[in-house]
Amino acid sequence: MIKEDEGSRHRLLIVSNRLPITIERRKGNLRLRRSVGGLATGLGAFYQSYNSMWIGWCGVSSEKISGEEKNSVRRELITDWDSHPIFLSRKDIRMYYHGFSNRTIWPLFHYFTHYTVYNKDFWSSYKEVNKLFCDEIVKIAKPDDIIWIHDYHLMYLPMCLREKLPNAKIGFFLHIPFPSFEIFRLIPWRKEVLKGILGADLIGFHIYDYVRHFLSSVRRLLGYEYVLNTITVGNRIVKVDAFPMGIDYMRFADSANNEAVKKETDRMRKRVKDQKIILSVDRLDYTKGLPQRLKAFDHFLDTYPEYKNKVTLIMVAVPSRTGVETYIQLKKEVDEMVGRINGKHGTFGWLPIWYLYRFLSYSSLASLYNLADVALVTPLRDGMNLIAKEYIASKTNGRGVLILSEMAGSVKELCEALVVNPNDKQEVSQALFEALKMSEIEQVTCNKTMQKRLKRYNVTQWANDFIDGLYKTKKLQQNLFSRHLSKKIEEDIIVDYRRSTKRLLLLDYDGTLIPFFTRPEKAEPDKEILCLLKTLTEDRRNKVVIISGRDRKTLDKWFGNLNISLSAEHGVWIKEDSKWNMIEPLRNNWKEEIRSVLELYVDRTPGSFLEEKEYSLVWHYRKADPELTSIRVGELRDDLEHLITNLDICVMEGNKVIEIKNVGVNKARPALYWLSKLRWDFILSIGDDLTDEDIFDILPEHAYSIKVGYGVSKAKFNLGSYLKVRKLIKKIGAAQ
Repeated sequence: MIKEDEGSRHRLLIVSNRLPITIERRKGNLRLRRSVGGLATGLGAFYQSYNSMWIGWCGVSSEKISGEEKNSVRRELITDWDSHPIFLSRKDIRMYYHGFSNRTIWPLFHYFTHYTVYNKDFWSSYKEVNKLFCDEIVKIAKPDDIIWIHDYHLMYLPMCLREKLPNAKIGFFLHIPFPSFEIFRLIPWRKEVLKGILGADLIGFHIYDYVRHFLSSVRRLLGYEYVLNTITVGNRIVKVDAFPMGIDYMRFADSANNEAVKKETDRMRKRVKDQKIILSVDRLDYTKGLPQRLKAFDHFLDTYPEYKNKVTLIMVAVPSRTGVETYIQLKKEVDEMVGRINGKHGTFGWLPIWYLYRFLSYSSLASLYNLADVALVTPLRDGMNLIAKEYIASKTNGRGVLILSEMAGSVKELCEALVVNPNDKQEVSQALFEALKMSEIEQVTCNKTMQKRLKRYNVTQWANDFIDGLYKTKKLQQNLFSRHLSKKIEEDIIVDYRRSTKRLLLLDYDGTLIPFFTRPEKAEPDKEILCLLKTLTEDRRNKVVIISGRDRKTLDKWFGNLNISLSAEHGVWIKEDSKWNMIEPLRNNWKEEIRSVLELYVDRTPGSFLEEKEYSLVWHYRKADPELTSIRVGELRDDLEHLITNLDICVMEGNKVIEIKNVGVNKARPALYWLSKLRWDFILSIGDDLTDEDIFDILPEHAYSIKVGYGVSKAKFNLGSYLKVRKLIKKIGAAQ
């Protein structure tokens, strides 16, 4: 958690599409005022408590502001409001904001695929605006700054920043749902969106369902595996977690004592008299389920006519994207439904629905919370929904009932509410009846439980929790990076290599000297690696050994013309002085019994295949569906453990492979063979796989051991990729 003294040292840069400041032109002059609602309200209390700078679009197109006015606005925002403006053109606003953000991402991530527009120009503009944000941030960011990026408008930004500021502390939080893989994959630029988000160190979502969906998409589309919500991306560890956003709890809990709220509540109470009030507050958006909510209320009045003249639905619809055709049609539909229901059920002196199509001030909203007997919050899909939390926080007397959609993220925390399916008008109608009949004791019991939870995990706690998680992630990265092969260690290796006269180089092949391929036979050595190996072998002081899981025929074909010692099938065979020998006699008659089981798994797992070597069987699943293989791997292990009990064979997991081989056969065996040959004064071992850990484990203290990739390893150092291995070998070869 950020403490006061810590917050003063480490500045927090909050980055969002919009600043928490609204710029207006009045009588020809530009005026600035604090915005209400959305992220501005949610983070307002936290943002003002720390050494912060908010970066975002200033809300008006750059064409409407002269160059002199821009400079004036920028100075005032930085000096008086701790904000840094981004100026966007009309085209940017049309293409990036109204286009890709709100016609592609918004509908798709809320599962409204029929509203989604896939436009390449929208995507191009989205990337360009994200790069514009990046350029502005780079101008003002300092090394110790925390950069916290918010929401779906800026998903490409983390990667842009990572390229410019590789060591920056970057967090990203998505305030809307992250959809399932089957929905997300519909975006033509899906991989680029994921890579953009993965530029962050910590990625936050409201609930774990969205975390799970994101991780699934990352695995399926980019092939990155994850352990405990941690993804290894290049030489970085990226953490993904759920942080349910809280509210400024005391602001709403104390609202009943606010004089303006009191007056407004009293005024409204006189108007509604003894009516039971059902409150509905939303932006006018198709994700909020307003037509479905109206149908449910209509059904309620049909089913329970005794509540006519006794209950009123106050429906507040805040205008949203008024120029978009979809929203224009939605407003028309809601307007007509309200009129129809009022005409059908209304009487002289009683209007079933009070429909308010406008923005409400804090005092008006808080008075409605205090007044309402029931809050009807039934979105079709919502990332969190803070209205539900604000309503519960406002009920200091404990009286009031929350009816909440099971599709809202907040339902995970507000499980004591009456939870409904927003598409089931019978269920919503029944919930309204139960809410109006619920005893005061039951209301108080449920609300007090939810209030304790909301008070404890308020917006400040939420923000501190996220930033604390970001610090922990950076610390984890630093711990792993401390083993990274630095220039100093590389220089030490070169110096020791030059001084030595008896050198042993133990090298893995796949993933170490060459990248992985979907088909093993395609991983043939290229000219560069053959040239590098030849250079090493021409020095008589060097013994170069390739210890691989490959079969001996393949290794002979690829390296037979070089003066290299070889080990095939993870140590079954050793080749020295042009002759292959087995380390010890082995049998392979067990393969007949195991092959049929592996063939069954090949049939059940599209994209996988079986490779047969002389003394092992290998099931490859690199091309198969990652979600399916995560299940199949466990099933196969269970089946094999039952079969191999008395066969003196074992199961070894590698990189996207499972290999069945004789017990005791591993890469340490051939490594020990060559280690025992001489008193080597220089030893270097490089590998990327779990199978190479056996070699790292038996090396003498003075040996250099390097794991390709990042993660837990017995190796002393890490290198990011096979390309960096090649660079190191090239430097070693040149150091004669």
